[in-house]
Amino acid sequence: MKKNRIKELISLSQTKFLNFYHAIYENKCGDEGNWFIVTRKDDETIRRQYFEGEEDKADAVLLVAEHIETGKLVLIRQYRVPLNDYVYELPAGLIDAGEDYKESVARELKEETGLELVAIDEEKSVDKVYLSAGMTDESVALVYCKCKGTLSTAYMEADEDIEPMLISKEEAKAILASGHKTDIKAYMILRQYCE
Repeated sequence: MKKNRIKELISLSQTKFLNFYHAIYENKCGDEGNWFIVTRKDDETIRRQYFEGEEDKADAVLLVAEHIETGKLVLIRQYRVPLNDYVYELPAGLIDAGEDYKESVARELKEETGLELVAIDEEKSVDKVYLSAGMTDESVALVYCKCKGTLSTAYMEADEDIEPMLISKEEAKAILASGHKTDIKAYMILRQYCE
């Protein structure tokens, strides 16, 4: 039996942060199928990965940060256009060109929360996991880290509307029970944090 594989990739839209493709693939039975893919990678990179077997790298970093001075979990509440609402999330951000994920961790932590990276827990961290594989190839480096300092909104980009916060276990339980919109990654970490 054959393995599924993409035969043709048709670009539908290219933007600064997201690119949209129609993929024509052959399934394991030899039948042709159609799929739509959203990616953060540019056209050249995605074609090298799909057709030449080039290994992909994480697009972004996702931080599970502990504030060492308080022992609390760092969380953010951010406005997201697709929801037209605010959602609880973990600090995260794209890896800029020329950065390794560790540099991105320090930069994104500072930008979104005002906090300073102290250390990365290499044993817990993972350099690449996928977010929603049925729709996108987007992946993140999941980074457990320690940080210090005072929360601030002074370093955010113009389009970012983020409320950084330090959350105790009791506050985490209250968020989980509140019914407020919560990103699945944050939800899972909050559940783990409460145990």
